[in-house]
Amino acid sequence: MSLTPAAALFFQQFSLAAPLFGLAALGYALMRGAGWPKSVADGLNLFVFNLALPVMLFRMMSDLSNLPPVDLRVMGAFFGSCLIVFVIGRLLAWRVFRLDGVAQSVFALGGVFSNNVMLGIPLAKLALGDASMPSVALVVVFNAMILWTLVTVSVEWARHGELSLSGLGKMTRGVATNPIVASIVGGTLFGAAGLHIPAAIDAPLAMVAQAAAPMALIALGMGLAEFGIRAAWRQSAAICALKLALQPLVVWLLARLFGLPPMETATVVLLASLPVGANVYLMSRQFGAMEAPVAASLVISAALSAFTTPLILTLVHIP
Repeated sequence: MSLTPAAALFFQQFSLAAPLFGLAALGYALMRGAGWPKSVADGLNLFVFNLALPVMLFRMMSDLSNLPPVDLRVMGAFFGSCLIVFVIGRLLAWRVFRLDGVAQSVFALGGVFSNNVMLGIPLAKLALGDASMPSVALVVVFNAMILWTLVTVSVEWARHGELSLSGLGKMTRGVATNPIVASIVGGTLFGAAGLHIPAAIDAPLAMVAQAAAPMALIALGMGLAEFGIRAAWRQSAAICALKLALQPLVVWLLARLFGLPPMETATVVLLASLPVGANVYLMSRQFGAMEAPVAASLVISAALSAFTTPLILTLVHIP
């Protein structure tokens, strides 16, 4: 029995994404099944986040002149969707779950903060190719700053009716010194200055860069093994619905409205379709709200996105 073109395309996208999610599942199994110590996960995460991914991104962005130009409408489509879905998430948390202002803010953040670094970068590179990377880099650079600012303003307003400038200053410094952001900005400036990495240095860096994507996915799975899925499942399910269904739809509508080209459209929709990012859990702990539902949403959304992300990539297929 032959498959329809749409079904064949879905299975093609699924076969591309499956090895990536399989690596995340391997990391999860090593922690939960094999009983590897948490220190291993911490060490691998340190290697990936502070060395492997920054090296990969620096090398790629230093060659930016050979990549397609960045379309700034990407910012409008992606972060415009974040604002819209964040507002919807707050209203849902207020009307349906009767949460207070702080919990509403964390709940809504879960619906818009994607796992762009550990999963988005390797998946976009594999599924869409190097042409997608300038748009991915643009979103990654501004993602933490914009969304952490949004939720910080929301929480501070809920608590005090005002915003703490000192808190925003600390957050800005933290984002600016982030290894991922620093490598993207540094690589872009390095390439713009007409500089080139000497071959003797670039060769070992290329080897490290090749290990970045698979190691990032294994580290992601190891990190997910820390969380359970039983607590407050209704709220977790709602967060997953916002993140995996509503945000990709809103991004796609905005991309069409702004007239984004097919590659940029596919890239921002892909990033929006990714599971909830671990930063949401860090924020929930910082504000002491929604810790259990957010932790559960990390695991549930990661499992579901193994199917929903290929489906969404099929729907926004580039001819």
